[in-house]
Amino acid sequence: MKRPRGARAAPAVEILVECARWSGRRGVQPLLRRAIAGASTALSAKAARSTSGAELAIVLTDDSTIRELNRTWRGKDEPTNVLAFPTDPKPGAPRFLGDIVIAYETLAREARGERKRFDHHLAHLAVHGFLHLCGYDHATNRQAATMERLETAILARLGVPDPYIARASGA
Repeated sequence: MKRPRGARAAPAVEILVECARWSGRRGVQPLLRRAIAGASTALSAKAARSTSGAELAIVLTDDSTIRELNRTWRGKDEPTNVLAFPTDPKPGAPRFLGDIVIAYETLAREARGERKRFDHHLAHLAVHGFLHLCGYDHATNRQAATMERLETAILARLGVPDPYIARASGA
């Protein structure tokens, strides 16, 4: 199927399942691909051009693996929900944006605790990780507000409710 003239190609997404728990969840891989395509489409024209035709990997893992990565790369000896590892582009090589790593147990625990659907929380974490690969951050309040607004807009286009409402209301 040909893309319409002027349409941007979504990044190619390789999904690596490293934890058997993920295999019990139907529709995970298509959901991740839709979330990344939606995020790529929603970025500004300049940013979207930089992700057009790019590649990235999503690693679906467990808490023990992500804890080890978090300890090694961030100095935090605890599991987390998602980590993003952007890469530096190499001249003349296909554009590889980097890796997004998502931990099953933390994602499931957070979704239950915040009364969110598992698939909605997964889409949010994929979009969040993708934005990190594209240079977005939340180290300051201003950066966090920008990133959260963008995440909310992208997720709305995917039919996912605002992930920050439950947190803000304490529900």
